[in-house]
Amino acid sequence: MLKRASLLLLVVLLAGCVAPAAAPAPSTPATAAASAAPAASSAGDLPLVRVGHVPVTIYAPLFIAAEKGYFEEEGMRVELLPVEGGTENVVQVAAGNFDVAGGGIGAGMLNAVARDIEFEIVAPLHTERPPLTSPLVVSKARYDSGELTQVADLAGKKVSTNSKGAATEYWLWRALQQGGLDFPDVEVLGVGFREVAAALESGSLDAGILGEPLTTLAEDQGLVTRLSDDFIDNFTSTVIYYNKDWSAANPELAQGFVKAFIRGARDLNGDAWYDEANLAIIEKYTGVPADVIKRASRSYHDPNGQVPLDDLMELQRFFRAEGQLSYEEDIDLSQFVNTSYAEAAVQALGGPVEWK
Repeated sequence: MLKRASLLLLVVLLAGCVAPAAAPAPSTPATAAASAAPAASSAGDLPLVRVGHVPVTIYAPLFIAAEKGYFEEEGMRVELLPVEGGTENVVQVAAGNFDVAGGGIGAGMLNAVARDIEFEIVAPLHTERPPLTSPLVVSKARYDSGELTQVADLAGKKVSTNSKGAATEYWLWRALQQGGLDFPDVEVLGVGFREVAAALESGSLDAGILGEPLTTLAEDQGLVTRLSDDFIDNFTSTVIYYNKDWSAANPELAQGFVKAFIRGARDLNGDAWYDEANLAIIEKYTGVPADVIKRASRSYHDPNGQVPLDDLMELQRFFRAEGQLSYEEDIDLSQFVNTSYAEAAVQALGGPVEWK
């Protein structure tokens, strides 16, 4: 019980410790003013760009670019507006409350595309490589007892993903496939990442997808064990996308944003992720101690900004098979991907670099 209380207290503290960017963010995205053209800021009269994000490590290039002044060098100041999940960003971008956002390719985004909600995908946000940032975990006690030691042991058990229709549902399906299982073989529940460790300990849940850094925090407390963290390799499920009215009205800012973002990604390429200065920046914007970030499974960020269309189409096929799409025929998602920003940015930065 003490271990559980300690973990829950730390999670609550993390939820309340997100540091704002250069200017304080409004308490909710709905308070952000909607406009096609950015407002003037008080810092050197630079135009303000509103960016929706989730304060977790997969958004690290945004944090690096903001803290190191890359956006200012491109003639803008960004305001990082936190939300609970990347799916919410789609709604806020479509409404014009955010000019730019990062988020996952889930059923909600795909259904928004089918409703002719206009936005453009301009760069990948993060890519997963083993060990994954969202592994499948079980109770450490039940793993140590020999009860749950492999994915096949989950037949007939309760397993969770954090949200119906989110890309993590694909994560769970891929994890189950490793043990020869499918969704009909288990009971799938929706359990928020912050509740997974406690649910596993109480026995109300048998296994679940748990995102970093909560996985490492729960391991430190002796509450969970990773059952599998290699069921996906080199797969991209999150992207950066623009409100299309904003990008059309502000082409120079739209171009400069991608350039600054790619610079942030390049600063995290390879072992540079573990640079103390970078870890300190990620700590500032997530509220997660640098030591935990260093030990947690990291995310990867394409230093050349290439959007992997095949991965997007794979997610569309998955959600169609699960009956979660509101349209009948698959959409060619390439029409929503604008590669010109990244191509121009890479050229301006001296050409492509090796992705480590």
